[in-house]
Amino acid sequence: MNEEKTTATTLRFALVLTVSSGFLDSYTYICRGGVFANAQTGNVILLGVDVSEQKWHAALAHLWPIIAFVVGIALANYLKSPRAERFVSRPIRWAMVLQVVVLVVVGFVPLSVPNFFVTIPISFVAAIQMGLFRTVRSLSYIAIATTGNLMRFTESGYAGFVERDSEARRNMAIYAAIISSFAGGAIIGSIVTRLLDGPAAWVPAGLLAITFVLFYLDER
Repeated sequence: MNEEKTTATTLRFALVLTVSSGFLDSYTYICRGGVFANAQTGNVILLGVDVSEQKWHAALAHLWPIIAFVVGIALANYLKSPRAERFVSRPIRWAMVLQVVVLVVVGFVPLSVPNFFVTIPISFVAAIQMGLFRTVRSLSYIAIATTGNLMRFTESGYAGFVERDSEARRNMAIYAAIISSFAGGAIIGSIVTRLLDGPAAWVPAGLLAITFVLFYLDER
């Protein structure tokens, strides 16, 4: 478990997760009903708008991903607890397996199928990511959204260049890499989704599968 935690707090691990998250937001927005299945702020806002306009069916499309996200966070907290290790070894690695499997299955779901069959499991996967992976070295970050990372980037930049803190400048570079990877993932996701439609979900599945290589290399 400790080796897994060490790998999961490296910058390269964070970049892989963040690229896949940016990709998935583009994917679900473009071809799965205009829903943001990763970060839930947009869904909460759209839910409120739909409720105010009494568009109940549209509101449910935003409610289900929120519920799935809550369940995913609860599972992530369980996987981080000692209870999980009594039932399964290397729970973090199994969490990555679950995420890859979910995205592979999603890639087979036709566009004619109601979108909640896709957005709900993706929200669940995103919640597991957020619940388990929130630090790079000693820095906090969020792989599935970028607002908090932008704030920390700016704070680090201020401390680095105004207050002459060299460590803050290094932190700024880390946040810049994370923010860029999210934006890059969104751009790639937009292009690939328009080319492949539903099966584009296999690309972030492949990206997350790279984490198994990282676990193996660090063990060696």
